[in-house]
Amino acid sequence: MSKVQGGMKCVKYLLFVFNFIFWLSGLLVLAVGLWLRFDPETAELLTGDGAPDTFFIAVYILLGAGGLMTIVGFFGCFGAVRESQCLLASFFACLIIIFGAEIAAGVFGFVNKEQIIEEVQKFYSSSLADVTTPNGTDIASIYHRTLNCCGGSTSDVNKELCEGQQDVQDCLTAITEFFDEKLHIMGYTGIGMAGVMIIGMIFSMVLCCAIRNNREVI
Repeated sequence: MSKVQGGMKCVKYLLFVFNFIFWLSGLLVLAVGLWLRFDPETAELLTGDGAPDTFFIAVYILLGAGGLMTIVGFFGCFGAVRESQCLLASFFACLIIIFGAEIAAGVFGFVNKEQIIEEVQKFYSSSLADVTTPNGTDIASIYHRTLNCCGGSTSDVNKELCEGQQDVQDCLTAITEFFDEKLHIMGYTGIGMAGVMIIGMIFSMVLCCAIRNNREVI
């Protein structure tokens, strides 16, 4: 098997280093996704019958992309060391798929931010209007405790549920601030990792073409 020489050897080792960083980035994306999915506060706010699941859809996309990144990063390292056209081409194809998933997660988080927040606000408001049942009372109490808030506005504050909570913000504002922060983290993580992958696609394609040209010359 022919070996690349000169500048392409530098590209080969740069691709190897990139893939190691890419593998670590995959672990980071997984960690962020798992944190967003199992964060105690988020899990509490989105549990219960009728709770919106749109937020978790974006989280699952991010988790899937992170899992693929860790696997593909490993095989990308192997392909660079072995100078395998097949592995490098497969690596490039997988990067395109992950790139699309990362962009999808980031764009989904940004574009649907208002919708996701509105769904959560409606879920809270419906539970607040249903405080005559234990389920509604429990859900409303969870939001009050977790977000340190009470009521949707000054007109619908339930005096019994809000007893002892003085000078706290309304829950509609608290929900907006809470999920706005989480969705921005998700969006920036997805789009940031997608940008990193563009570098990997360039390196892998340059090295793959160099290997092919080197074999044709020989």
